[in-house]
Amino acid sequence: MTTIAVTGATGTLGGLTARHLADAASTDGADVRLLVRDPSRAPDLGFSLWECSYSDGPNLREALAGVDTLFFVSAHESDARVDEHRSVIEAAQDTGVGHVVYTSFVGASADSTFTLGRDHGATEDLLRESDLGWTFLRDNFYAEVFTHFADADGVIRGPAGAGRVAAVSQRDVAAVAAHVLQDPATHAGRAYDLTGPDALTLDEVAAALTQVTGRPHRFEDETLDEARASRAHYGAPDWQLDAWISTYTAIRDGELAAVSGDVERLLGRPATSFADAVAAAAH
Repeated sequence: MTTIAVTGATGTLGGLTARHLADAASTDGADVRLLVRDPSRAPDLGFSLWECSYSDGPNLREALAGVDTLFFVSAHESDARVDEHRSVIEAAQDTGVGHVVYTSFVGASADSTFTLGRDHGATEDLLRESDLGWTFLRDNFYAEVFTHFADADGVIRGPAGAGRVAAVSQRDVAAVAAHVLQDPATHAGRAYDLTGPDALTLDEVAAALTQVTGRPHRFEDETLDEARASRAHYGAPDWQLDAWISTYTAIRDGELAAVSGDVERLLGRPATSFADAVAAAAH
């Protein structure tokens, strides 16, 4: 019997992936485990629940014992993120996990403009250096998240200029993840760039949000100094402030503009448009 472990099942991506596995005929008879920090928030899919966190070595190792394939959703943003990821990878190695499917980021590297992309680059390196099989799902920014970029007046502010972003639907990423988890050997050593079908400027993103939500949105470009000043009132630590601002500078610099056909190739259907992704998330 194949055993699949899914992390992050109380969140959007892990939860959607778990639901795909519950619906997939090819996982009938498979043992699917949901690794969660709070079992009370886990979806009721008939899967076993294992309570652990990424930094909780003993419980993590207990949860991974006997697992063949691990769906590893990247940890919440923090200045200790790579350390948490290292903890998961070491636990997977120690317990004999065969394959890890990791949610990375397009262009993940040590010199990514988007500072959190550097965490993903470091994690990819750790997996490559391990004895684990791996597949990287390199996601663009999630389309659904852009609704949270706007302030109460519907204004999206940041130093993105006329740059473009090929934002991907979380539902598409979850569908790809479930597809890969059901046949990991076919995807071993592969890195997939998961994007939407179009690259949009933030003016176009704002127009789409206006159409879908019925609430006016607009984009206001900022200089770097303006971006830092407009976010100062949050009192965020420097690493987080840099991450927020680099969200926009990565778009400005063209690092998120490439449109990939990997979603369509893997799922056999077109990637979901930005507007359709946002509309689906609202229902």
